[in-house]
Amino acid sequence: MPNWSGSDRRSRLPKDWPKIRLRVLRRDGGQCTALTEAGERCVSTATDVDHIRPGDDHSMENLRSLCSWHHRQKSSREGAAAAHARRRAIEQRFRRNEAHPGLL
Repeated sequence: MPNWSGSDRRSRLPKDWPKIRLRVLRRDGGQCTALTEAGERCVSTATDVDHIRPGDDHSMENLRSLCSWHHRQKSSREGAAAAHARRRAIEQRFRRNEAHPGLL
């Protein structure tokens, strides 16, 4: 079960999300579509439907079936990248433009 606390993600899903989700899982044969390091399709059962490109594009072309492990890995990478981008933006805002007086 995803950790939805503090997220508005669930409220942004379309009202017919359960039907869309089922359609994606059926289209992909109920199998995870992620590729292993060897370039082969994961053999695990798909339990999650993933948005390939982050955001609110719920079209069939932007959705794929993943096992919970692959979905957690992808979500974790995306979350870490977003946190890193937020930190960089804050650092940029508070960066000193002038030299430190002790270094003059």
